[in-house]
Amino acid sequence: STSLPEYFVVPSSLADQDLKLYSYSFIGRRMPLWSWNHPNGSALVRMANIKDVLQQRRIDQRICNAITRSHPLRSDVYKSDLDKCLPNIQEIQAAHNKLKQLCVDDPFDETEEKWLSSLENTRWLEYVR
Repeated sequence: STSLPEYFVVPSSLADQDLKLYSYSFIGRRMPLWSWNHPNGSALVRMANIKDVLQQRRIDQRICNAITRSHPLRSDVYKSDLDKCLPNIQEIQAAHNKLKQLCVDDPFDETEEKWLSSLENTRWLEYVR
């Protein structure tokens, strides 16, 4: 994948040939990428969606098993689909534009009474949080 770094961390129990084979199943060949870790052993791994819905469960299970086997405490993988609970880039950009309009383009003294509700309506603070 041209959008992944040249080197990245993968579970030691996942063979190179599996990585190559599975990479074709991900949109943009974006394999799971280790993004962050915590001293307690927790890790944040992000990945693109799997193209073939029929293969999704098998590939997902194989990769999760490899992550579990590579974890020092053999902890189970907790998965969360962030597409369902986080705003997309267009929503963030729209919120930023609304915030900019509120802070830069609209004179504050004309909108003082409703400024806080207008700020809330931009959803910017919600997204930043």
